[in-house]
Amino acid sequence: MKTDAVALPAVRSRASDFVALAKPRLNVLVVASSLAGYVMGGGDMSNAMRVVLTVVGTALVAGGASAFNQVMEREPDGLMRRTRLRPVPDGRLQPAESLLFATVLSVAGLLLLAAGVNASSAGVALVTLLTYALIYTPLKRRSSFATVVGAIPGALPPVIGWAAARGGLSEGGWVLFAIVFLWQMPHFLAIAWIYREDYARAGFPLLPVIEPDGKSTARQAVFYCAALLPVSLAPTLVGMASTAYFVGALVLGVMFMAVTLKFARTRALPDARRLFFSSIIYLPLLWVLMIVFRV
Repeated sequence: MKTDAVALPAVRSRASDFVALAKPRLNVLVVASSLAGYVMGGGDMSNAMRVVLTVVGTALVAGGASAFNQVMEREPDGLMRRTRLRPVPDGRLQPAESLLFATVLSVAGLLLLAAGVNASSAGVALVTLLTYALIYTPLKRRSSFATVVGAIPGALPPVIGWAAARGGLSEGGWVLFAIVFLWQMPHFLAIAWIYREDYARAGFPLLPVIEPDGKSTARQAVFYCAALLPVSLAPTLVGMASTAYFVGALVLGVMFMAVTLKFARTRALPDARRLFFSSIIYLPLLWVLMIVFRV
């Protein structure tokens, strides 16, 4: 009995380590964005199976991409305080079994989308996976431009949802892509500024690392936030959402810009954290406004 009691927590611990590879908490916004894209694309919400397959398929591919990323970055992750206790750099999971887990998640997600939803959504999900794992992740060790490149797969989840609803890509899906692409930049720059010492220790040449005074980081955060403001209003301009959405998105955008400008002026850690948390609040609120006031 004592052996069984010891074995059960060990099994649970390994299971939790595999779950951690998929970064489920961080991928909540990915899944929410996919669902928002499905709704805005006019997807049939009464078709529960299609909705579930879209959400689960996207979640599995996102989890697989996160797992591939952790395996590929296990050495620099081991040098960073915030990531050194992840399952692979800490040695609790081996790279080979983690790669197998990432592959199973990714293939399962792609098959669910292809067989249960449509080929278009699976195709967009495959592009998301490949650009994240094979382009963005290796580029992070080489160039600060990786942040911009990484925003491409990060902006594709609503397009997955749109393709799931429409069976193809069209103007509205790319509007959603542009919103999430631009939103990610101040979000990522805030994270990079907060953890710049960690990134420097691991050898990631992110903008706050190669230009430690933070002026370029601040300028780019403001630039992308300023670009996001008019783009976030585009759903009304292209007939996807009502005037009420336009007003709500304008208010949200001005508030987000105020937080970004404060960070740009001070470049203080509390203001960087405020920008980070504001970005996490901003996007779900924008999705809610868009869905409630869609036309």
